[in-house]
Amino acid sequence: MPKNKNARRTAFPIPLALALALALALASAQAQSPAPAPALGASAPPGRARGPAPAASAPARPASAAAAPAQPPQRIEITGGRESDTEARRRSTASKIVVGREELDKFGDATVGEVLRRLPGVTTPGAPGRGGAPRMRGLGNGFTQLLIDGQRIPPGFSLESLTPEQIERIEILRAPTAETGARAIAGTINIITREGYKRRINDLRLGLGLENGRLSPGIGWTRNDTVGALTYNLSASLFARERESRNEWHTTVSDLASGAPLEERSGRSTTLETRRGLHLTTRLQWRLGEGGDMLLLAPMVVASQGRSDTRFTLLEALRRPSTPAFYDTGRTEAESGFAAARLNGQWRQRLGGVRVELQGGGGASRSHNDSLRHEFDDGSALPIRVLEEHTRSRERSLNLTLKGSGLAAGGAAGGEHGLVGGAELEALQRNDTRSSLQDGVPLLTDFGDELQASSLRLAAYAQDEWNIDAHWGAHAGVRWEGITTHGDAGGGERPTHRSTVVTPLLHAVWKPDPKGRDQVRMSLTRSYRSPTLASLIARPSISRDYPVEGSNRETSPDHAGNPQLEPELARGIDIAVERYLADGGVLSANLFHRTITDLMRGVTALETVSWSPVPRWVRRTRNIGDAVTSGVELEAKFRLDQLVAGMPPVEMRSNLALYRSRVKAVPGPDNRLDQQAKGSANLGADYRLRGTPLTLGGNLNWVPGYTTRLEADQTATVSTKLVWDAFALWTFRPELGLRLLANNLAPRDYASTSVNDTVLPAGSERTTSLSRGPSYTQWQLRLELKL
Repeated sequence: MPKNKNARRTAFPIPLALALALALALASAQAQSPAPAPALGASAPPGRARGPAPAASAPARPASAAAAPAQPPQRIEITGGRESDTEARRRSTASKIVVGREELDKFGDATVGEVLRRLPGVTTPGAPGRGGAPRMRGLGNGFTQLLIDGQRIPPGFSLESLTPEQIERIEILRAPTAETGARAIAGTINIITREGYKRRINDLRLGLGLENGRLSPGIGWTRNDTVGALTYNLSASLFARERESRNEWHTTVSDLASGAPLEERSGRSTTLETRRGLHLTTRLQWRLGEGGDMLLLAPMVVASQGRSDTRFTLLEALRRPSTPAFYDTGRTEAESGFAAARLNGQWRQRLGGVRVELQGGGGASRSHNDSLRHEFDDGSALPIRVLEEHTRSRERSLNLTLKGSGLAAGGAAGGEHGLVGGAELEALQRNDTRSSLQDGVPLLTDFGDELQASSLRLAAYAQDEWNIDAHWGAHAGVRWEGITTHGDAGGGERPTHRSTVVTPLLHAVWKPDPKGRDQVRMSLTRSYRSPTLASLIARPSISRDYPVEGSNRETSPDHAGNPQLEPELARGIDIAVERYLADGGVLSANLFHRTITDLMRGVTALETVSWSPVPRWVRRTRNIGDAVTSGVELEAKFRLDQLVAGMPPVEMRSNLALYRSRVKAVPGPDNRLDQQAKGSANLGADYRLRGTPLTLGGNLNWVPGYTTRLEADQTATVSTKLVWDAFALWTFRPELGLRLLANNLAPRDYASTSVNDTVLPAGSERTTSLSRGPSYTQWQLRLELKL
């Protein structure tokens, strides 16, 4: 297929270029005249918490909390509080970004997705303000490992139900470690919920959102206190959301040789969606003596309910006799619900020189989706077709982890070792009940209504964080995982697959000057992506435009799972250069490369199927071969007065990421990994006006449009996203503030185009589909109380 003639080069954002120029100038100024670290007890710069500055000459310690047991009696440390996010990042051997409470409170985002969107290398798909699950390096669909308190999030769980007030910090790991797991080809996002600590907290936040004339109220509450040996944290949020979506689409079919039009149709739809939800988390932590021994229980409950009503119309300007007649108007009513409960526990005890941890958790989730679709001809009071879909899903999980950690002297080689070893067990089971009816007649009866899939994962790992000397630190580990999956091909057939993955992992950090603030990171890793349980269930979903009695088109395939899927593996290398500024802030550049084998990807093929008397086009996820991806990620965080003396202390943050990828089984050009943008960028600033209780801030997020060749004869193109966010906070007194937020201040239409060439006995034809819809500005007014 020829390259899209409408493709244009995306201009480099001028504000971002200026930000990078500022960063380079700052780096040069710092190199010529490094600023001394502030003395103990010195006044902290505006916007920074006061506390003792860590000694620059101190060697880095292991960053993993689990790998840092209590110090021997002869070692005494005096600290003035928790280390800053930047300091935690600097001391980590493995590449890690930490976003703590200070950064989360600064912008006051309404959802976790808004927080993640501004982080280096993190994007959210979809229209502005309607993004889905976050992805690192543009890679979603399982490439990015999403964790809450170190546990993988359950299917169906939406991060939009988790408010920033319920989060203690967010950790972004660009490369996997033996302890956090290797199912992270793109990286890991670990969301740590509010922790129990001695400071008393009783915060209440009342919010009211407005989008396109529709209101969305919300309330969040956080309570933290200590009673004797018990420290507890309760965090709850309630939300009600109402929003409207509009979409227009246009499809043409033409003869590929002559360009003569064969079919043309267009349509539009309006959807009104309402959703309500609850998210409750609790952490109960008991001290069991000195040295950090403790018992922790952390229950979590999530529930949400939603309804949607979609009205749609279709206009056929040209139709071939071989194409079945479509509808003129229609309506789809849908209801959905999701509920999950989980209990995590942790027991930590020191036994001699070893700290032992036993972690475990169990959870269950339920979801349902029901839809009823009516299609009408113009002037007809009775529907010409009625489609019903009913789905019930239940998933149960159990995990156990036994871990031991301790410190060891380096012997003749010198340095100190932080040793960690452990074993894990994870069991998952998914049961689906599905029914499809057309005009009251059941479809797909050969597959039955009850389908299930399950997996059992066993893992063992060991890692060593070694402070070799003042210049070098290393983090070496190896992880073994054995995975057994049971799929469901229908008719009682349960294909079983067993696979093992051994992932050696090596991270190193080098400090040219132990007393300086520059360092270089290097990582060599092996990671993998396993198929989801839902993708192992073979029961199909029928194309609604083409009934099962006849054939369908390649552009409107049925969808089905693939019980034969195998995990995909990746080998990776990361190299980063970082400079940490004396008064806070960081400049960094990170390069990465991944080589992927057994890539899982959707493939459309003509199949002889059991649910139709004629062959049908079916899209399934398959292992299609090898792929590579690489990129560069730049970040600059600093205060403006660090660059120019006398300037106001405006907090500046900017990042730029550029990506390339190639799927070897798909011919070029544009044979990139599915849904991976060419890059992303952010430019933001915030400042508290001197002499006033007013703080202002803003952020610009940019994701360029791109084209992806999905198969040799199919491409998909999405438009550029440019999102402006801003906030204003008026602090009446320390315990009372009023915040106004605006997301997507300059709303733009979001468009996608697909082009598909199909070879038929009578000749080849091209189908082009364009979909476009508006986006909206989202306003929120929030009252923030500290009771």
